[in-house]
Amino acid sequence: MLKQNYMYFNSRGLAALMLILTSVAATAQNFQAQAHYISKTSPDLDSWGGQQMSEAQKKQIMDRMRSMFEKSYILTFDKTASIFKEEEVLEAPGQRGFGGWWGSLSAGPQYKNVKSQQFVQDQEFFGRQFLITDSLQKLDWKLGSETKQIGQYLCMKATAIKTVDEFDWRSMRRRDRAKNNNTTKNDSTKTSSVSDEIEVPKTIEVTAWYTPQIPVNQGPGEFWGLPGLILEVNADQTTILCSKIVMNPEEKFAIEAPKKGKVITRKDYNATVKQKMQEMREMYRGRGSRRR
Repeated sequence: MLKQNYMYFNSRGLAALMLILTSVAATAQNFQAQAHYISKTSPDLDSWGGQQMSEAQKKQIMDRMRSMFEKSYILTFDKTASIFKEEEVLEAPGQRGFGGWWGSLSAGPQYKNVKSQQFVQDQEFFGRQFLITDSLQKLDWKLGSETKQIGQYLCMKATAIKTVDEFDWRSMRRRDRAKNNNTTKNDSTKTSSVSDEIEVPKTIEVTAWYTPQIPVNQGPGEFWGLPGLILEVNADQTTILCSKIVMNPEEKFAIEAPKKGKVITRKDYNATVKQKMQEMREMYRGRGSRRR
């Protein structure tokens, strides 16, 4: 009798264990989370002629351009895919937004799939809708031993050298004409400038802080590929910091690549932007000649 009861108990225990494991597997399969980030870009105003400005004047400029330099994002992700998009925020009264040309430089919603290595960015440029489609940019991360606490998560440090897109406004700076005149045309440290006054470094150093407590290869924007969710990124003039994480939210979101727009590669999209810039330059030159 004891033996039979023992076997009966084991059968029920095994069934319960199977049920628990099945439930855990289902939860993992349906796993979804949202990470909220704040992005802040701090341009060097002195390089744009700010040497003659007072600190109060610099602050006034930064306040007026806050909608451009400080943004809020939400990363919705599961085990393999994510959508990173800017959070819609109402501007304060009297605060000017920056649409038109500068607004077109801000990245639209970005889809990443670490399993298929697919990257799709939904981008609007002067009234036209594009789907910038490429493979994920892989960074050669160097994992460090340094740690720090971000909220309730223990984070590890990683660094990498990243190639900068020539139209990434976050790394734009005023061209040093004196230095430029002393360099050769074959200088490989700089990309071609987006205008006569602006240049973008070819590469920048990136420092990321990731948490193994959330073991997914995701992160904000184009950053990914670490053994844990990236909670902070320091890249050139921009810092992206996670402010809140919601695990398995009640409302589920479809994590799918955007589908509306003209499919185009990053290279071809940049060529389209250059063409539009040339058209605008010629138009302004034409206006200037007519005024004279």
